[in-house]
Amino acid sequence: MAQRARLTELAAHYNLLTMYCYSTLVVDFADLMAHDVSYPDVIRRAASYVDRILKGAKASDLPVEQPVKFEFSINLKMAKTLGLIIPPGVLAIADEVIE
Repeated sequence: MAQRARLTELAAHYNLLTMYCYSTLVVDFADLMAHDVSYPDVIRRAASYVDRILKGAKASDLPVEQPVKFEFSINLKMAKTLGLIIPPGVLAIADEVIE
């Protein structure tokens, strides 16, 4: 993460496609794509765990849950820089399209 900006520069310079697991990198560093968990959803679901524990449930009795909502982000500025055309079908399924 400390070298994110440099990696993004190199990827753009060498026309390399980038896809990451943190959607904030698509916005902050102009990477091409990201597929990430929905953090607001994870926090909301964690709050229900806290609620159950505060109401007396034992943490050890609560089931382990995995994220169920994911977000897909595409940066069209980076796609244009790389000379890529993102198919309309891919854009249609994106949760966030950065222009």
